[in-house]
Amino acid sequence: MFGMQCRILAIIPARYHSQRFPGKPLVELAGKTMLQRVYEQVQKAEKITDIYIATEDERIVKHAESFGAQAILTSSSHQSGTERLLEVFKRVRVYNYYLNVQGDEPLLVPEQLEQLLELLFAIPEELAIATLCQKIDSWEEINNPNVVKVVKDNNSKALYFSRGPIPYLREEKRFNTKGVPYFKHIGLYGFSYAALKHIAQLGPHPLEIAEKLEQLRWLAHGVPIYIQETNYPTIAVDTPEDALKVISLLKKSTD
Repeated sequence: MFGMQCRILAIIPARYHSQRFPGKPLVELAGKTMLQRVYEQVQKAEKITDIYIATEDERIVKHAESFGAQAILTSSSHQSGTERLLEVFKRVRVYNYYLNVQGDEPLLVPEQLEQLLELLFAIPEELAIATLCQKIDSWEEINNPNVVKVVKDNNSKALYFSRGPIPYLREEKRFNTKGVPYFKHIGLYGFSYAALKHIAQLGPHPLEIAEKLEQLRWLAHGVPIYIQETNYPTIAVDTPEDALKVISLLKKSTD
């Protein structure tokens, strides 16, 4: 479906008032803020037409403008990155596809965005969403509620997302027992115009509220989420400790 007239907007939600890590988008990671690192990686994806940073705080707007990014000031009442994205969508409905690129994925690589777009273009349904996952290789991550786990069916559609360990191994509680793979969700989403317009009309669902995972709203309302495994390493920065891990990795890559 991709062609010369296909327009793709990448939106980077960047919330200053994070409960677990206030000011997170502006934290410095080896010489650049996390937000700038994410933005510069998205810039490298050739198929993307435009990039907007969506935030509720003027400090982030000013910082974004300092490195040449377009920023949109959005409501402070949004409970998720997708709610912030939907506000931007309602203002600028001139794109064929929309990407939600989490502002706390500083190790994102453009190849992941290209992979996400290829999956999105190949989806047969008009109302469908694309995202990525990665195999988990540590029991620590499986038990970490900040690492969102996902299980999928044989058609590469997500069955469920959870902060808890899924699938649950009833008989043995050792990592990867009986060859059962565990996958963590990577915080990237791709939407067609029709899909984003549809989910903008959906109300909250008890599963979403219980797990604090916005994607459960879409699944509960019957919107399929296609998911593909990616092999590129990534770390979502949810806490100051995560930021220290990223700084260590960035310094190693430049040594």
